[in-house]
Amino acid sequence: MDALTTALRLDLDAARHLRALAAPPTEPLKPSEFRVEVQHLLDSWGGTPAYVRDRRFDVLTANKAAMVLSPMYHPGHNLVRDVFLDPAARSLFPDWPDIAEQTVAALRATADPRDPRTATLVAELQEHDEFRSLWAGYDVRPSRNETKRFDHPDAGHLTLRRQTLTVAGAEDQVIIVYQPEPGSASADALAGLLQPGTAASHAPTRRCRD
Repeated sequence: MDALTTALRLDLDAARHLRALAAPPTEPLKPSEFRVEVQHLLDSWGGTPAYVRDRRFDVLTANKAAMVLSPMYHPGHNLVRDVFLDPAARSLFPDWPDIAEQTVAALRATADPRDPRTATLVAELQEHDEFRSLWAGYDVRPSRNETKRFDHPDAGHLTLRRQTLTVAGAEDQVIIVYQPEPGSASADALAGLLQPGTAASHAPTRRCRD
């Protein structure tokens, strides 16, 4: 594997992905569950959008702030499916082409293609031209901490820093947290959005399908 990695000139992310594919197959993943302590943690961050997703990018749970930020962060949604199939995502993310590219690269880096539910998701999205093109590029890049821009229908433009936190004892789960720069216009806009009575939580537009 070391020789193959060197010969192909793979970067660290691609080398890790290659080793994961070469590892003996494991039993299919069961639907993920989250610990109630994690929900309590998310709920304690009342002014900070946060949610938990698994390696298939299914949203397992979220706090109210995350669900106000976007319907795609409601539990039951699949983030990859929403990015490509929900027209609202293109309006929400002014940098949608970059978001789409990052999402596909992160899915390839994180998900096990031998998992039946992952294979079903990828097969469904292959009907989308942009997903199919990006998936064929074999880019491997896990989600990392970076800045993300939103054009929210109520709050307007938001620039938020994304933090990715691992969940101890749950290797297939991460907590995604969005925070604005303290004292910034985005911080004021997000605080206003989350004030009781100023913005209602949007209803989910698409549910995750097995």
